Amino acid sequence: MKITLLVVGKTSDAYLEEGIGIYEKRLPHYVPFRIQVIPPVKNAAAYDREKLKEKEGELILKNIQAADYVVLLDEVGKQLTSVGLADWTGKCMSNGVNHLVFIIGGAFGVSEQIKNRSSFQLALSQMTFSHQMVRLIFVEQLYRAMTILKNESYHHI
Repeated sequence: MKITLLVVGKTSDAYLEEGIGIYEKRLPHYVPFRIQVIPPVKNAAAYDREKLKEKEGELILKNIQAADYVVLLDEVGKQLTSVGLADWTGKCMSNGVNHLVFIIGGAFGVSEQIKNRSSFQLALSQMTFSHQMVRLIFVEQLYRAMTILKNESYHHI
């Protein structure tokens, strides 16, 4: 199974880029992993929030294949513990999922098209984080899930 994290726009803060880079380098030891950045919508300021989410959604959909298992990171999604995420990811692997695609939308969220295309919605917390901060939190949790699946000592119960 391979995993892609689709994100809208570049990470702008150096400390977030550095943290994301740490886990981005570690994850391929466990699973083929990549982060794919969807370029920001041109002339974004000209659109209201809903239209901007639609435009971003169109760009996201161009990067998803029909066979991809799509997971939307969304505040109203299902919350899992770290062990729960590991178990869920392990089941995806066991059930023959070839390509797991996680989506983090832009600053205003995602369009209904993206919500409808997703097979699963995952919430990292009941709290709200910036879409850029979520990137770091998620890649760390994905790395933690991989170490749990391999019974490594990174996660302390």
